[in-house]
Amino acid sequence: MTCRAVFFDLDGTLVDTNRLHVDAWVQAFADAGHDIDPERIAAQIGKGADNLVPTLLPGANEDTAEALGDAHGRIFKDRFLETAAAFPQARELVERVHASGRLVALASSAGKDELDHYQQLLGIAGLVDVVTTIDDVEHSKPAPDIFAVALKKANGIAADAVVVVGDSPFDMEAAKRCGMTPVAVRSGGFSDDVLREAGAAVIYDDVADLLAQFDESLLAAGED
Repeated sequence: MTCRAVFFDLDGTLVDTNRLHVDAWVQAFADAGHDIDPERIAAQIGKGADNLVPTLLPGANEDTAEALGDAHGRIFKDRFLETAAAFPQARELVERVHASGRLVALASSAGKDELDHYQQLLGIAGLVDVVTTIDDVEHSKPAPDIFAVALKKANGIAADAVVVVGDSPFDMEAAKRCGMTPVAVRSGGFSDDVLREAGAAVIYDDVADLLAQFDESLLAAGED
């Protein structure tokens, strides 16, 4: 393949937030009267509320999922967002992709406010060509919507020329469903078996590891 664009997930990939989201979800569920094991929640991080809530509360209707999602968002913003940290070398990896002439997209299940905050935190606003958030789509990952919308914004680049970098099996599944090549990082806390089963072509420890091996990676595919 020749890689012409790299679509980055944010939470768990470029920013270290997965456990923060777990804590916010624990509180949101508890406030609504539901005692959900944090590790069950952790296994679903990477999904939006539309997919996460019905998995953990079978039979929950759309209104319940939306209300819990809104509560999670408020709790995360109020208590956790300002404590989020960028993973080492995250900006440098985005900068390397940008410098190589490939399109850079942020394709995340985060909302616009969170995504804007993370771009500032990472210092990458000037390096990003395309942005897609949960606000742009009807369904979150593992549905393909987020990557499909990013592709539409990507100036005619074909799906098979896109590499997706993500941390969750839901990133991998969504990328595969779009015909893109999924590359995984372990920084989100998911096991190699789970990531491979979901379709990961290659797995790296984190974005720093991927940057260190950039020239031999699928992100550099097609370079002379």
